[in-house]
Amino acid sequence: MKHEAIEQFVPFPGISEFVYSARDFAEVREIVYESSANVLPPNKSTLVYSRLAPLVRASGLGTFTAYISKLKVDAAERHKAVCALTTNHTAFFREDHHFDHFRETVRPQILRKLFAKQPVRMWSAGSSSGEEVFSLSMTLLGPDKGEARRILGSDIAVLATDLADHVLVKAKRGVYDADALGPVPADLRSPWVRENGDGGGTIADPIRELVRFKALNLMGQWPMKKPFDVIFCRNVMIYFDQQTKDDLVARFADQLIPGGHLYIGHSERVAGAATSQLELVGKTIYRKTR
Repeated sequence: MKHEAIEQFVPFPGISEFVYSARDFAEVREIVYESSANVLPPNKSTLVYSRLAPLVRASGLGTFTAYISKLKVDAAERHKAVCALTTNHTAFFREDHHFDHFRETVRPQILRKLFAKQPVRMWSAGSSSGEEVFSLSMTLLGPDKGEARRILGSDIAVLATDLADHVLVKAKRGVYDADALGPVPADLRSPWVRENGDGGGTIADPIRELVRFKALNLMGQWPMKKPFDVIFCRNVMIYFDQQTKDDLVARFADQLIPGGHLYIGHSERVAGAATSQLELVGKTIYRKTR
């Protein structure tokens, strides 16, 4: 990986190699991979410079080489740098066929469990700034507030995790502008978004109180003790190598109840050991068979 990065390094225009070099870029790639399993392609040298330059300046160290030396011994600074280099693109009701499937196929099963006083657990892994998990929660609660009160009074827990602290801060606030909220269906927006007058709004308190946002590196230990009925992990694994993808999906499969569902991104596929436990039941939708 390091040799490949040096070979294909594209200098940042106007930046001295003393400040930011091919070797610096290669070192950053190694640090990011070791910390989060994210693979930075060789053509991302400009992105690395633009996202880390403010941190280099704030450190007072002057060069990327000096800053990288700090990253190797300072876990907090390393975490900050890795978070700065993660991609956090998301949207409400992105890949809407997943929410259609959840509403039509999975939600009725979940309601039967909840109303029979059985627990239900759902997880948005790599939740970014909250749009995905709030879309899922709105779909679960539905447009009928009476039914939603029954759901909220049941044994339901929704977990949302992400590596990057700054996106979790935004998610917990639950405040979005008009463009972000545009895809939210009208029948769900009315009960679950408090309008602010300019087209934007805040996610209603019952949903924000339902979702627990936690920082979690998917490559580390998972503290969750109970299995999940539903796991969403979409457009996260595209940044991993194949072995990491296979290992992660196998861990997700182990974390699902029998009959539980895993939703992944449009360009992602289940492979490896998990294929013995997961069957394809829709477009990038998998059900645990045992």
